[in-house]
Amino acid sequence: MMSSRSGRRTPGHPSGRGTPGHPSTPGHPSGRSTPGYLEDDAPPPASVRLQLGALQALCRQTVAVRLAMVVIGAPFALAHAPHGAPRYAALAAAVLGVMGCYAVLRDWERVGPRLLAHPTLMALDLLFVATLLLTASPASPLAYATVCTPLLSGLLYGWRGAGVITGLQLAVLLTGFRAWHNHPGAGTSTLLVAGFCIAAGIIGVTLRNLLFRFGAAGEALSEANARLAAAEAVESERARLAREMHDSVAKTLHGLALAADALAASADHCDPETLQRQATLVAGAARRAAAESRDLLSDLRRRTDFTTAHLDVAAELGVRTREFAGRTGLEVELKVPDAPLLLPHTTAHHALAITAEALENIHRHARATRVRVELDVTGTAAFDLRIGDDGAGLPPDAAPEELARTGHFGLLGMVERAASLGGRLRLGRSPLGGAGIHLRVPLPTTAPHAPQEEAAHA
Repeated sequence: MMSSRSGRRTPGHPSGRGTPGHPSTPGHPSGRSTPGYLEDDAPPPASVRLQLGALQALCRQTVAVRLAMVVIGAPFALAHAPHGAPRYAALAAAVLGVMGCYAVLRDWERVGPRLLAHPTLMALDLLFVATLLLTASPASPLAYATVCTPLLSGLLYGWRGAGVITGLQLAVLLTGFRAWHNHPGAGTSTLLVAGFCIAAGIIGVTLRNLLFRFGAAGEALSEANARLAAAEAVESERARLAREMHDSVAKTLHGLALAADALAASADHCDPETLQRQATLVAGAARRAAAESRDLLSDLRRRTDFTTAHLDVAAELGVRTREFAGRTGLEVELKVPDAPLLLPHTTAHHALAITAEALENIHRHARATRVRVELDVTGTAAFDLRIGDDGAGLPPDAAPEELARTGHFGLLGMVERAASLGGRLRLGRSPLGGAGIHLRVPLPTTAPHAPQEEAAHA
């Protein structure tokens, strides 16, 4: 409902004009107010909807407090008022106060914006205050209902607006004291009400500034969190692309380069059949690299939600291991459950990518002759994937971070894939004597069933 310093009109502020609570500091290059509770008002944040809602709620509560004070104080004021016209005048002022407060409280959504746009309407409130003081005296309990005026002005207009209205209130209070100076306790009550008025004005402005400062701090925190989230999303996507490139195109291109080198080295002294076979390997590797590039680009452009799609990991492992055995000539032993293991597309993709990277590392570095791949499901909680060989084993310093520093990112990518699934990847010795990799991943709740359950029903 309040207008911002940029001059934009905000909802609930029909005139679009600045309020007394938003003054500019003279000489300040930007025209904004200087922070400080006693120097000037806190500038409203760029997005003030929540703060304005809380501010309007405080204003309504202020009006409700005045209504309660008038209702409670009216019987005491009438009991101590002289008979005749003074009592009727006090009764009329109390009735007028109850009706006015109720009307403002009921229609605050319309009254509040008009008070913001036209601070001169507070003159009507000062007129009501004067009526209470002149008819019921400053010593009457009704006089304490006048304290709500500076509180309301502080909430609405800030330091300058509250200072002007509180000053006028004190002038009205002094006038009431002069009219009732002969009444017992008038002087003491006047000083007490005056002190309450000043304190209420300060409290109102302080609450207003606290709301805006908390709003600005919350907005800055939200922006910082949004920037951090965006940076984390970019970093996560970069890491994902690096893993996909390493596990697909980069790996295939490396094999293509080795095959091309072998073809070039044997071009002078090999028979045509050998050259034809090696050229076929190069062509196949090139086609595989092109296909993997297309798959990667398609994945980047895909808009399909795979949260409901499932893959049979056991069957896919069979296909991958047979293809690996036929390509490398290594003996591969595969052990999987009899029943299918259906997993969401993302989970299955990462598990299969870890398997492919582990097999490729065995082929390149392990000097192994046998490979064992085991898939096991532990109840309905998790599944375990173990890949081992009978090769040379891992070097003593085979840590993902250390290997990544030397340009070997395969193991680091495997660890990151396992972490993205909420699982864990452990390195160790294989029962065959070489290196062993153990992947343990919690079963997603979206998995249709566990293999044991399906086997039990079969």
